[in-house]
Parts: sequence; structure tokens; C-alpha cells
Amino acid sequence: MTENGEDATLVRRPGTPDLRLATGAPGQVSPAAAARYDGRSEEGEPDLPRDRNQAILEAAKQVGAVLKRAGHHFALAGSVAVHAHGGSGNLQHDVDFCVRPEDAEPVAATLREAGLTVYTPPEDWLIKATCFGQDVDIIFELAHRPVSLEMLDRAEELSVESVRMPVLAPTDLLWSLMAAFSEHHCDFGAVLPIARALREKVDWERVRHDCGDEPMPAAFFFLLERLNVI
Repeated sequence: MTENGEDATLVRRPGTPDLRLATGAPGQVSPAAAARYDGRSEEGEPDLPRDRNQAILEAAKQVGAVLKRAGHHFALAGSVAVHAHGGSGNLQHDVDFCVRPEDAEPVAATLREAGLTVYTPPEDWLIKATCFGQDVDIIFELAHRPVSLEMLDRAEELSVESVRMPVLAPTDLLWSLMAAFSEHHCDFGAVLPIARALREKVDWERVRHDCGDEPMPAAFFFLLERLNVI
């Protein structure tokens, strides 16, 4: 799923609009505000919420609000999506959004115009941004499959700390986690609590069908059945 590419290139545009949750004409980024979006104080010191989970949620809110205002088709994914669906509030190390491959560059341009640092990593299935010192992954391929319009249309509009945005449907969310299992990445312990929390909202037969006969997802289904999760 990961292939080597060119070295990451940081991109920053000075004098771009400030991130705002309220509607209205955006202002210009002050040096202090621009630093805060990269997780620094004006003097270069860390300036983040003391709670890492809250910092991740704030980044998700800001980026989601920017994408909504720009009219992009997207869906929140990853651990923040699990949280939005009622799962654990113990978030992972970044924020994930899904977009179609053809929308990746327009989304990157929108984030740059909002004052975020955006860069291209070696992996060829996502782009990355930084907001409030947190990594934001803009993903256009899940488990070797391009993000589709149908998947984004199935997303549910939910509240993420009072900001409503499209969130990947539970069935698509579990499929994306299980279909990514391989001999080199097979952390059942991380996905099991998510399966427990969302089990009533997931179409498990569709997940089983979409995962096909791959051995690692099949082993996880065996575990779910033995534990009476499904």
C-alpha cells in the first residue's frame, strides 16, 4: 500500500486567510495565528491544548470547517470518526479525512489558502497537512482502493465537538480497517475495541463480502465470532 516517491516538500503561503469557524470574510493570518496552526507560540514554544485528544479534535474541527465552507466532497475517517460514531474518545496520533483522488489537489490548495502547511509524503495514497501541531492525513486510497463517490455519499453528517461534518459510515470504516490487515500490519488489538463499540451499526455481511477471502480479515472475523462481538 506504500510505495517510495519523491521527498516531502513543505509548502507555505504567507498572508493567507485565518482559519475561522464563524462565517464571514476571512482576515489575514497574524504571525501568532500562523504559528498556532503549526502548534507553536509566537516565540516558537509549543502552544497546544494540554490534552492531546483535545488537540486532535480541534484540528479535525478546523480542517472540517474549512473543507465544508469550500464545498469539497469529503468524509472524516480514522479514530476521530470512531469517536463521532460514539466510540472511544482515546484518539490516535492524527486526523484522517477521505477525498476522491481527483479532489486531492483542490483540497490541498484550499488548505494552503487557509494558512496550513501542506506537503506530499513518499506514500502515493495521501497528502499531509499540519493543524495545531497535529498531523492531518488527506487520504484518497483506502486498502488499495480509490475513495469513491459512492463511499463519500454513504457518509453520515455528525457532530464533532459541535461542528457538523460528513463522517465515514461505520460499515465503510470497519471495512477500511480490516481490509488493510496484512502480514506486515495486523494489529487486531487496535481494531477490536472499535468493532465492539460500533458492532450494532455495521453491516457485517457487507464487510465480509468486501474483504473477500483474504486470510487476515478472515482471522479477525473468527476472533469476533468467538468473542460474541458478532
